[in-house]
Amino acid sequence: MSTVTHPSGERARPGRPAPRPAPSRGLVSRGRELGGRFFNGFSHLFLVVWAVMVIYPLLWVVMSAFKDDSEVIREPLSLIPDELHWDNFTRAWGEGHLGAFFLNTLLVLVGSVFLTMLLGSMAAYVLARYEFPGNRLIYYMFLSGLTLPIYLAAVPLFKGVYNTGIVLPLLGPNRHLMLILVYVAWSLSFTVFFMHSFFRTLPDSIAEAAMVDGASHSRLFFSIMLPMAKPGLISIGIFNVLGQWNQWYLPTLLMQSVAGEPKNQVIAQGLIELSVNQGYKSDWSGLFAGVTMAMLPVLIVYIVFQRQVQSGLTAGVSK
Repeated sequence: MSTVTHPSGERARPGRPAPRPAPSRGLVSRGRELGGRFFNGFSHLFLVVWAVMVIYPLLWVVMSAFKDDSEVIREPLSLIPDELHWDNFTRAWGEGHLGAFFLNTLLVLVGSVFLTMLLGSMAAYVLARYEFPGNRLIYYMFLSGLTLPIYLAAVPLFKGVYNTGIVLPLLGPNRHLMLILVYVAWSLSFTVFFMHSFFRTLPDSIAEAAMVDGASHSRLFFSIMLPMAKPGLISIGIFNVLGQWNQWYLPTLLMQSVAGEPKNQVIAQGLIELSVNQGYKSDWSGLFAGVTMAMLPVLIVYIVFQRQVQSGLTAGVSK
C-alpha cells in the first residue's frame, strides 16, 4: 500500500486528507505584534480623550475666573480672556465671605483629619496584629459603615446632634467640634479598611525583636510600626483631606447659617451661597473665581504628594 509523504515528515494514509502545514512562527509573531500595536494605539487614544475631558473643564473654570461677566456670557467656551480681571478674586474673597469659609474649613479639616488618622490607624493596627475574641466582628462592623449611605442617617444624625447640643452646647448644631466628630465617624470605616490591609503586610520579625528588647505595646506602635506605615498614612490622609474638603451634605445638615450670616459655614456651603447670589447679581466671574480658589488647594496637595500616594497604594501589593 502506497503512502504519501508530507513535506513536514508526516505520512498521509490513503483516503484521508494530508495534514495541513503548521503556521510559521513568523506569521504568529507578526499577528501578535499587529494586535499589540492596535491595542496600544487604542489605549493611547482613549487616554488622550480622557485627559482632554478632564483638563479642559479645569482650564475653562480657571480662565473664566479672569473674565468679566459680559465676556463670560458672550464667549462662554473660550479659554483666553481679553483682559485679566484680578479683582474677581478679591471680590469673591471679601464680599463672598470665602475668607471666613476657608478659615472654618481649615479649622474643621485639621481636627477631623488628625483624629481620623490617629484613631483609624490605632484601631486598624489592633485588628490586624492581635487575635482576640470578637476581632472579626469588630472589623466587619467597621466595614458595614462603607455600605450605609449618609443620606439614610440624616434624620437620626440631626436629631442626635440637636439633643446633644441641649446638654452640651459645644457639641450642638452650628459648632465646629460637632462637625469634626461627625467627620471622624464618617471617615473611620474606609481608614480602618485601608490601614488594616497595610498593617498586615508589615514584617512580624521587627515587632518581635522590639518586644524582646522590652518595648511596650504603645511604644511598639508609635515608635516602630506607625513610621513603617508612613506611605499608607500619607495615602489615606490625602483621601480623607479630599473627601472632607469636598463634603457638602454634612455641613449643610449640621452647620446652617444664622440670619444669612456665614458664621461657621465651610467652603462647600460658601460656593453654594456664591452660586445663589450670582443668580440675583449676575456675578458669574466672582463665582468662577470662588470655584478656582476652592479647587486649587486640593490640586496642589495631590500634585505635591502624588508619588507618596502611588507608593502607598502599591506598597501592600509589592510586599
